Amino acid sequence: MPIDHRVPSVRAAALALCAVAFASSASAQGAPLDIATLTASEAAQRLCAGSLTSEQLVAAYLAQAKATPQLNAFITLDEAGAMKAARAADAARRRGGPCKPLGGLPVAIKDNIQVQGLPASAGTPALKGFVASADAPVVAKLRAAGAVVLGKTHMHELAFGVSGYNPAFQTGPDVGVRNAYDATRVAGGSSSGNGAALGARMAPAALGTDTGGSVRIPCAFNGCASLRPTMGRYSQQGMVPISHTRDTAGPMALSVADLALLDRVIAGGAPVVPADLKRLRLGVAKGFYANLDEDTRAATDAALAKLRGAGVTLVDVDMPKLAELNGAVSFPVALYEIHDDLAAYLQKYRAGVDIRQVAAGIASPDVKGTFEGLVLPRKLPAAQGVVDAKPAYDNAMRKARPALQKLYSDTFKKHRLDALVFPTVPRVALAATPESSSIENFGLLIQNTDPGSNAGIPGLQLPAGLGATSGLPVGLELDGPAGSDRRLLAVGLAVEGVLGRLPAPAK
Repeated sequence: MPIDHRVPSVRAAALALCAVAFASSASAQGAPLDIATLTASEAAQRLCAGSLTSEQLVAAYLAQAKATPQLNAFITLDEAGAMKAARAADAARRRGGPCKPLGGLPVAIKDNIQVQGLPASAGTPALKGFVASADAPVVAKLRAAGAVVLGKTHMHELAFGVSGYNPAFQTGPDVGVRNAYDATRVAGGSSSGNGAALGARMAPAALGTDTGGSVRIPCAFNGCASLRPTMGRYSQQGMVPISHTRDTAGPMALSVADLALLDRVIAGGAPVVPADLKRLRLGVAKGFYANLDEDTRAATDAALAKLRGAGVTLVDVDMPKLAELNGAVSFPVALYEIHDDLAAYLQKYRAGVDIRQVAAGIASPDVKGTFEGLVLPRKLPAAQGVVDAKPAYDNAMRKARPALQKLYSDTFKKHRLDALVFPTVPRVALAATPESSSIENFGLLIQNTDPGSNAGIPGLQLPAGLGATSGLPVGLELDGPAGSDRRLLAVGLAVEGVLGRLPAPAK
């Protein structure tokens, strides 16, 4: 029987019951654990130490996922496969030998990333029957490190939006992926199910994709942490594409330490330790502070005050023509590249449908309109209707994108910055209505995440706090120089140490 998300005590009780059941089963192995507070890195340590088993941990998260269907977080919950993998992980640990970095740790995977033997629908009906024959390389890295895949999470259809208001693949009574802190609000997108699952403690870690904000916006809305890595750091293979210039997988979890763990598994590198707060220089660019609602402004101001109080140097910087340059890259690249990139993906992986068949089956009005009016005819919106996309795309790649990258590089160098700091999204999560997917809201929600995406630099999202009026999470983003991913994670660890983590949703 579905749980009524409109009754706060019921949702709180569901999480409490899962936590109690898990604590009871874990007590035989060691100290009781609470999935409401447990992080992925903490769980990995306990698994290695033998103070809990993967079977117990996976069972707890599966129970929480099944107790919260109204959030529409999962498209495919692989109970049998996850439990089988968990038991295998436990058996391997009992045999002895060195622990794998993620040995027995449950993870959720966005449904546009291929997992062998599971559907990879990308949230669109035409691909609901497409089952991946192999893991995407990023998933293979996680599994080789011992991760257990819980299932495939819901998303904004074809990753082409940032609300998650997708009418396909419902598990609950309402449309779209819903916010873990308030199920009348959107979860954000396009890695919507990951954000909801992490916020509601259905998983301790997840893997999403990000083209213009898609791992960062859901975590801003659902109180989790996420990393969009430098372009090229992770493999793009085995993922339903939008743009080979902009797409990347990205880890999502409950703490920055979790992101560092997942990033090291995928990309390698030395362990990360927190940066020295008193030596940090963070840039504050005015354009990122426009259009903020009251809760976001207050939470951001409070976060910056805490950082300043902890010894961080905040530097006012000017980034002239940032919005203009970003506008010349954003839509021209995504709307042009998706046509050929998606068509090639469908053919390469033998999905059984072509791009026109996919477009014909799209369930979300916003995505369907974009495909029919712009993607298929290779057009871009213009003041007087539409224009051919190729000239704008050529300009983006030859002039605007290099200029945008230079603007970022020059800004970091001139001011000796470790990162830029700003609110991840200008508003708290919007009401879950069709209007959440309007072009106006799309532009608003990607205002701050999109420019760094188009420059190809790394961006890290972590919670800033809860809105004083709404009680909803507010996110803070750190964007670093290209290739500075490990340093950015070190900065994130230090900032998180000042700001703290958010509590699990009580209702």
